Amino acid sequence: MPRFESDSDARRLGEALAALRRARGLSQAEAGARAGMTSQGWGLYEAGKRPGLFRPDVQRRLTAAVDATPEALALSLPEAAAPAPETPALGVESRARAFEPAPPATARRLQLVNDDLAPWAASGVTLEYLPGRWPRRDQGCVIDMDDGERLVRLYERAEGDDLVVRGGPGGLSVEARIPRARTRAVAAVVARLDL
Repeated sequence: MPRFESDSDARRLGEALAALRRARGLSQAEAGARAGMTSQGWGLYEAGKRPGLFRPDVQRRLTAAVDATPEALALSLPEAAAPAPETPALGVESRARAFEPAPPATARRLQLVNDDLAPWAASGVTLEYLPGRWPRRDQGCVIDMDDGERLVRLYERAEGDDLVVRGGPGGLSVEARIPRARTRAVAAVVARLDL
């Protein structure tokens, strides 16, 4: 069975979809679950290996899964690169994509004022966190809520429209659900400092 080879337009559209997903802080598995597909299926769209991404109904379904619109997808399209001059091939070679590193994130600090996360971190411990970096399971996170409140919890997982975290007034044994719609930002804790 021949494999579908993506063209540059499909790859660019897939890259734009990936940028929208990452901006929302979702993994491919989470975005795929929201769209009713597997992470592998979602990954094929992002890789430009599913031609259906050009269909308006598919674009609406996929962009809705990352809380965006088809218009936002079009605005996220990376600029097309100028074609490279043709040079004769000398054995095995590959034209690589240009790598543009992300701008360095500036770490921020926050001092704990209670023992809600003890023994992981107690009152007086300073946490260093990186805005824009999504936490892994059992990693500390700083959550900015839409009402201005800032929560510090241990990240467990994301389920549908909720973040599942541990910690808070009941301690680390208490699991809580926070609606994503109520969050403005989630940042991973990268260091605990005893200053």
